Amino acid sequence: MKPDLLALSAIALWSVLAALGVELSHIPPFLLTGLALLVGSLIALPLSRFRLAAWKVPLPTLALGVYGLFGFHLLLFLALRHAPAVEANLINYLWPLGMVVLAPLLLPGTTLRPAHLGAAVLGFAGAAVAILGRAHSTSLIGGGFHGGYLLALGSALVWSTYSLATRRVARFDSAAVGSFAALSGLLSLLCHMLFEPATALSGKDLLGIAILGIGPLGGAFFLWDAALKRGDPRRIAVFAFLTPLLSTIILLISTGQPLQLNIGIAALMIMAAAEWGRRAT
Repeated sequence: MKPDLLALSAIALWSVLAALGVELSHIPPFLLTGLALLVGSLIALPLSRFRLAAWKVPLPTLALGVYGLFGFHLLLFLALRHAPAVEANLINYLWPLGMVVLAPLLLPGTTLRPAHLGAAVLGFAGAAVAILGRAHSTSLIGGGFHGGYLLALGSALVWSTYSLATRRVARFDSAAVGSFAALSGLLSLLCHMLFEPATALSGKDLLGIAILGIGPLGGAFFLWDAALKRGDPRRIAVFAFLTPLLSTIILLISTGQPLQLNIGIAALMIMAAAEWGRRAT
């Protein structure tokens, strides 16, 4: 499968995360993430033809995987607790821009052209229009600084560096992402036991967690890894700005809210950025 299609498939799965999160918002976030990651890790079984050897990677590679999957979610959840959610989410979406800017530093032989940077900045601007267009406050601009903003920036840095660094380590089977997800899921459940109240789950909750694990907190990670192994990370990163746009559209539709002008403007900006990035590669 072409890397662009793999990346777009991962983005499509990530775009339903917000809508699923609203449906499951009564479940503590670390419990929800931990269980979903454990479900998602099971995708590696058929992917590896039930050969557990495909899950095995050197310890530094396993540490990198946990750094990416667990570190990203840990910092993002902390950011959402200590800063306004809309602005923290926007700062978190600096990660595709981070991938473009950091690629020359982390990947030998990769150069940063003005077109790559311009496309990434335009894509982030489109994401900002999509996200902030739904906000009823401007706390990022006029409401003072929140420590959670640094945590959100940290989550963006973790995901961008993880995505690039997977190209620096010895090549591993994408099925090994199952071990990243499993260990990250266990760490998330440990955080749940330490910091969150015990929660009883219904059958409907378990079904929602299974869907979350198969999709945005499972299948998407395997698709993303396969895309990065085959494609140009600078180009793939620009496509990633479609995530907040699609996520916002799906969330509005699922909650019965009308689409607004900012969505159309954001769509045009992000599609223009994606085409610009495609031509630059």
